[in-house]
Amino acid sequence: MITFPGLTSIPLLWLQIAIIAVWVFFILLIAWWVNRFANRDPEIVRKIVHIGTGNVILLAWWLDIPAIVGITASILASVITLLSYRFPILPGINSVGRQSFGTFFYSVSFGILVAWFWHLQQPQYAALGILVMSWGDGLAALIGQRFGTHKYKVFGREKSWEGSLTMTLVSFLVSSLILIGTQGNNWQTWIISLVVAFIATGLEAFSFLGVDNLTVPLGSAALAFVLIQQLALY
Repeated sequence: MITFPGLTSIPLLWLQIAIIAVWVFFILLIAWWVNRFANRDPEIVRKIVHIGTGNVILLAWWLDIPAIVGITASILASVITLLSYRFPILPGINSVGRQSFGTFFYSVSFGILVAWFWHLQQPQYAALGILVMSWGDGLAALIGQRFGTHKYKVFGREKSWEGSLTMTLVSFLVSSLILIGTQGNNWQTWIISLVVAFIATGLEAFSFLGVDNLTVPLGSAALAFVLIQQLALY
């Protein structure tokens, strides 16, 4: 087999890429079906893509995808999303009813976290950051939109306490599952998960123009990593 330094064999590498590509295609197919036949609410479609593509980080971690693949995919996705703000490439994903660069920041966060934590051989923190954003923010938006009756405003943007509470709970659950799975079930991991959840909720609430898609994953991953180091759980 043909190999390159730092990469797995070419056949295995292409198999890894194919698995991720199939997953992304599957998520886009679900989003298309929901938009076409079940529910034309653009927010539902956006969150299906938002949450579904976030799970790619778990596949990358499980398959041990080389960092260069994740970084390259992030760059390509970032370019496509930037172009989509000018041309109707991703109209269903970018139409949020307000000025936002969230899709672009979401793509960028993937590349930064993969470059950072794959290099440190600590991919769990990249997964934590992305999943806190994809699941936490995704479900918070849906719950807030449907059940958010108690409102508050931040920088002129209306938020709901129901949505923010969902963000906190889901972020705590995601952080706990990943940290307990990699660091063990002890009081430190529970405390760190709680801190990450509250900080992630604050970052999501006080961000604007979609920058929370960058600050939440990076902030959550960095905070969990630093706190683990400080509490010497290795």
